Amino acid sequence: MGALSGLERLLQSQRGDLFPWVPVLFGCGILWFFSLKHDPTQTELCLLAASAALACVVLAIRRGRGLSAFAAMALLVGVAGFGAAQLRASLVAAPVLEFRLYGAVEGRVVGTDRSVRDRLRVTLDQLRIDRLAPQDTPARVRISLADGVSAPAIGARVMTTAHLMPPQGPVEPRGFDFRRHAWFQKLVAVGYTRVPVLLVEEPGGDLAIARMRAALSGAIRSRMAPETAGFAAAITTGERADIPQAELDALRASNLAHLLAISGLHMGLLAGVVFGGIRLSFALMPPVAMRLPVKKLAALVALAAAASYLLISGGQVASTRAFVMVAVMLCAVVLDRRALSLRAVALAALLILALRPESLLGPGFQMSFAATTALIAVFSALQAWQLPPSLWWARGAVGVVLSSVVAGIATAPFAAAHFNQLSQFGLLANVLAVPVMGLLVVPSAVLALCLAPIGGGWIGLWGMDLGIRWILWVAGWVAGMDGAVRPVAMPPPSVLGLIAFGGIMLAVWRGSFRWSGTIAICAGLLIWSQASRPVVLISPEGGLVGVMTEHGRALSRSRGQGFAASRWAENDGTLLTQEDAAALWPDPAVLPDWGHTLKGRHAVLALPDGAWLIHVMGKAAHAAPIPCVPDIIVVSDRGDKLPLAGGCRVMDAVTLRKTGSLALLADGRWLTAREVAGDRAWTLRDQGERGVTMGSGTKARQ
Repeated sequence: MGALSGLERLLQSQRGDLFPWVPVLFGCGILWFFSLKHDPTQTELCLLAASAALACVVLAIRRGRGLSAFAAMALLVGVAGFGAAQLRASLVAAPVLEFRLYGAVEGRVVGTDRSVRDRLRVTLDQLRIDRLAPQDTPARVRISLADGVSAPAIGARVMTTAHLMPPQGPVEPRGFDFRRHAWFQKLVAVGYTRVPVLLVEEPGGDLAIARMRAALSGAIRSRMAPETAGFAAAITTGERADIPQAELDALRASNLAHLLAISGLHMGLLAGVVFGGIRLSFALMPPVAMRLPVKKLAALVALAAAASYLLISGGQVASTRAFVMVAVMLCAVVLDRRALSLRAVALAALLILALRPESLLGPGFQMSFAATTALIAVFSALQAWQLPPSLWWARGAVGVVLSSVVAGIATAPFAAAHFNQLSQFGLLANVLAVPVMGLLVVPSAVLALCLAPIGGGWIGLWGMDLGIRWILWVAGWVAGMDGAVRPVAMPPPSVLGLIAFGGIMLAVWRGSFRWSGTIAICAGLLIWSQASRPVVLISPEGGLVGVMTEHGRALSRSRGQGFAASRWAENDGTLLTQEDAAALWPDPAVLPDWGHTLKGRHAVLALPDGAWLIHVMGKAAHAAPIPCVPDIIVVSDRGDKLPLAGGCRVMDAVTLRKTGSLALLADGRWLTAREVAGDRAWTLRDQGERGVTMGSGTKARQ
């Protein structure tokens, strides 16, 4: 009882400051939904609804007082988060492609972008696909175009012949699940074409906003130099298809890639420029300024400008999140509330999670709110601190440096976990580039928009060009420094949760108990530093095997399966190329006497536990006899029957379609992507029957 009463007093001491914990509890409910190994049944949903009703009864009886009321409120908010995720998953459900398909594809162009390999891609909806009935046709597909093919106009109806396949699962267990990401975008098939794209019908009256965005991007490209036009289009309309890959790589290595995303920085700068400009204009008219609430009017105009920017940018998750945060702050100005407070950030997070629960798992949401929360907490704590009057000229510089340091520290763990790298000189790059973004690029963009109707838009574009050239120069200079990028290994699942909880405690909790957050952060970093990577990794289709050695992960082949190879290297925290990793694969001088002579292409390796792994590649290797004794693991990327007889473990294309990618952990346990993902709506599309386990010999393929 003493512990419970102590906990109640601790919670009572936070009365009035508990609202920031609402989105945290709401997010816990969302994580609960995504951590399930199966979709919720009707019975389970009814039990959740009954729990929420019981929590409401407790709240009504206790009238919000006592530990039971706190527990009931926490349960109610958590169930609400679970329900929001369940509702969102149901609303985006669409027919899925469950097999590979080659045929004619016709659809309406709704978006264009570029792949990691710098291939132009188009996203199509309103589809007609050869050999698929209308009820089985996916809602959207994304197709990579052939080299030299130009992007069709947004809204145009096009046709091509393409290879389509379901979105692939993670290249290793616990890795990024593109299949889940695609499900919430209604993107249930991806593929490529090697033939031209034919125009079937010109853009109609629909997708007016998307066509306006495309026209604006085209106008920017036609009036600016190619090296800066792509950057300008990205920060104006969210269109990144024209940014050269070399620029993207430099921006990422220098930690300036966030300048491309239409995020809180851009939306805040735009709203700030408009807000300040309107207030200044009214201030120049004293009779008007003395009779009207100038500050509130400026906030309303800035809100309208931010809403227009949201439409122009396409309303993606990042720009929607940024708009919600800016809108909350501007509405606080209108209502005479503090514009920047943890309550405003909490409300913005709650709205975003209610609209897009899946964004909680993405780096954009995590990094944006980590930076914003940390900045508000630090600057609130430093309100009483002032520079000496003689150093008034240094206030702006100190503010920029301090903001960059705080935001960099707050976002570094999330950036390292999601992108497997840390920019060693990112602070320097941000200090040199972010002020130019705020003082020159964004104001010039607003000026170009205002002067465009009278033919003076070139003045603003000229200012944007100058600022962007500086930013790109800084990115290239910093990225070219020795040791600019430090690779970081992928953390265990619990690490980011501990770090996030510790950061929230430090920022939100009042009193000395807040410093317990440092314990959670240190625990997360310690677990991260002690984590081990899988000993063996097998790609989802069996085309590549990677085995950890003292010099890095050795790969079974030097070409092919490039995406899996690059992702494994990033997750391992190394900079090895596929060719270098393949050179690490040892060539055993003496093989055991298995009774067979290996013919064709094989990659053979002795595992730490004494077993042998044989990766079979090529037609000749599959036709020749292969050893099959209990201490052998045979991996193949083909589904036809191998000439095997014995007790070896077989992991071929048929087995891997059911299990997904495989990992042999340091404790000797095999982990499958299927075990991690479970049987969810987005995982059942191509994994075959449930409950698959790895077997021995030919039985594993039955």
